[in-house]
Amino acid sequence: MKEFWVYTGLRVLLFAASLGIVAGIWAVAAGEVDMVWAVVIAFLVSGVGSYFLLAPQREAFAQRVERRAQRATAKIEELRRKEDTEEEQPEQG
Repeated sequence: MKEFWVYTGLRVLLFAASLGIVAGIWAVAAGEVDMVWAVVIAFLVSGVGSYFLLAPQREAFAQRVERRAQRATAKIEELRRKEDTEEEQPEQG
């Protein structure tokens, strides 16, 4: 789960940086910052930025999830095979 926390932390950091930049530019240009619009714009900017800047972290996270899913599927299949072989053997007693 390390990949999840790295990616999430970087997303939060990117959003905070975007918000700071948007609010700073807005304050210099207009004097008063409308925080609702600044948050919306920062959200959009950080979303686009994360698509390009955080692609390696997102890919590492996706690969980790895929490996876990494959292990879980393999374990389920192994349990099914074991159950099937137990059912095929006649009960002795």
